[in-house]
Amino acid sequence: MTSPHFHAVIWIDHREARVFHFNPSDADKLVVRADNPNRHVHHHREVGSGHEPVDENFLRSAMEAIADAGIVLIVGPAQTKHALEKYIADHNPALKAKIAAVETADHPSDGQIVAHARKYFKAEDRTTPQTR
Repeated sequence: MTSPHFHAVIWIDHREARVFHFNPSDADKLVVRADNPNRHVHHHREVGSGHEPVDENFLRSAMEAIADAGIVLIVGPAQTKHALEKYIADHNPALKAKIAAVETADHPSDGQIVAHARKYFKAEDRTTPQTR
């Protein structure tokens, strides 16, 4: 995604990723959907962690959707946000360095996601230069 915005926030669960590149006055939205959004992530009857791995194609697409951001906030309700962070660390270390934080957020509206990110980065920007 080519965007004139420095900041990005991605809300991700095992079904979809909602990506917003934004500034104080507007936001561009992109939705990335998992190949099989109806599969169950938790299998309590299985041996081991009980977590099915997240689809790598989905993680790659989510990573690519935020790749041109100057700084990124990752939010989401469960473990997929951490799977994305690890995928980025393994496949794009330069982008990993641009992740400001990974936070838990249940199922907010698009407006709530962007408002939270704007508030987060307003404080963060006081100490982070906006250079790519």
